[in-house]
Amino acid sequence: MFVKKIGIDLGTTSVLVYVPKRGVIINEPSVVALSAGDKKVLAVGKEAKEMIGRTPDTIIAARPLKDGVIADYKITEAMLKYFIHKALSGFHLFRPEVMVAVPGGITSVERRAVIDAAMSAGARAAYIIKEPVVAAIGADIPIANASGHMIIDIGGGTAEMAVISLGGIVSSDSVRVGGNKFDAAISEFIRRKYNLAIGEHTAENIKIEIGSAMYLENKLAADIKGRDMVTGLPKILRITSDDITDAIQEELRVIADAIKEVLRRTPPELCADVMDRGMMLSGGTSQLRNLDRLIAEATGVPTYVADDPVLCVVKGTGIALENLDSYKRSILATK
Repeated sequence: MFVKKIGIDLGTTSVLVYVPKRGVIINEPSVVALSAGDKKVLAVGKEAKEMIGRTPDTIIAARPLKDGVIADYKITEAMLKYFIHKALSGFHLFRPEVMVAVPGGITSVERRAVIDAAMSAGARAAYIIKEPVVAAIGADIPIANASGHMIIDIGGGTAEMAVISLGGIVSSDSVRVGGNKFDAAISEFIRRKYNLAIGEHTAENIKIEIGSAMYLENKLAADIKGRDMVTGLPKILRITSDDITDAIQEELRVIADAIKEVLRRTPPELCADVMDRGMMLSGGTSQLRNLDRLIAEATGVPTYVADDPVLCVVKGTGIALENLDSYKRSILATK
C-alpha cells in the first residue's frame, strides 16, 4: 500500500509520525548529528540523541527546533526529509500530503518556514494546524460541538492552552516553557545547591524517575552522577523528589498563570462548560507526577490527563488529515 498522507508532530524534543490505518509509526528524538566541517548529516533521531554531550570536536549533535519552532531551517529540512522517507518505507511513486502540528503562538514567518521545510523535504502538499486543536482531536474531545472544552498541551518546548468551541479556538495562550526548561532548571538547581554539574540526560532522567509538581508525603529518592564543581572529579549524590519540586517552581508558576489568563478571557457560558467538563492535559510533560492536581488546585477547575498524552497531537494530525473537509476551518495555511 502506498502512503499518501502523513501527520507529523514536529516537537522540540521528539518527532512523531502518524500514517492513517497504520497509526504512529515513528517516535524519535528531534536531534541531528552533523560533521563540524561540511555540515553533512551523520545521524538523526535516537542515534543522534545518544551523541549529545559525548561528541568529539568533529561532530555536532544539534536540536534544530527551539521552543517549538524552527531554529535552524537547513537541519530541520534534513530531519523532515529523513522521517518522511522513513515513513514512506521505500515507496516514492507518490509524494505525500503532510500535516504538521505547530505551537499556537507561532508567527506567520515561522509558519512559512515549516511549510517550506515540509515541501522541500518531499511533500506534495503541506498543511499546518495548531497544536491545541489537534491535541483535542487526538484526545477524543468533540471540538465541533457548541460547547467549551479546554485542552492544555505541555511538550518539550512549549505549553499550549486553549478553549475550543465549534471547531475553533475561542481563547488561548502559548508559553515557551516545557520539559526542556524543567530539565535546565533542575541542572541549575543541583549545581547551585550541591555544587554538582550534571548533563541534560541526567536531568531528564531524574525528572521522570522522581520528579513531582507537588511535594510528596512519601518522598522519592535517586542517585545522580556528575562532576563535583569544587574538585572537578566525578561524584555520586543522593537527591529527593523535594529537590525536583523546588527546582521547577518558577516554570510551574508560568504555566499556571497562563492557564488562569486563558480562563479569564473565556466567555462566561464557555467557562461554565469548562467547569462542568474539566480541563484535559496532553503532551509528554503532562505526565509529571501531580501536575494535574497542581493545576486543579491553582484554578479550581477539575483537571485530567488524557489517555496516551504523548500521542494526542500526532493522532490528531492523522485524524484531521483523513477528514480535511471537517477540519478545514482549523487549518492555518496550506501549500
